[in-house]
Amino acid sequence: MNKAELINAVAASAEVSKKDAEAVITATLDAIVDALKEGEKVQLVGFGSFEVKKRAARIGRNPKTKEPIDIPASTVPVFKAGKVLKEVVSG
Repeated sequence: MNKAELINAVAASAEVSKKDAEAVITATLDAIVDALKEGEKVQLVGFGSFEVKKRAARIGRNPKTKEPIDIPASTVPVFKAGKVLKEVVSG
């Protein structure tokens, strides 16, 4: 499902216009991104949580040449599924 399909599904489910659904989805995603930029954790009970994790610098290997490569430290967003979401998806 892409963003346009999500907007259509939300509009149909909430019985609102596609324009209103798009505004709400965009505002929600922007709020999550802004919170992550500030280093905050976003928890949606039953769905999951978004947070930022730091990856330490490390040495990797070029798979073609087998030579070592320095991989710099980085900050990445992570999503951890909540219990309810895991149960629903697993059947």
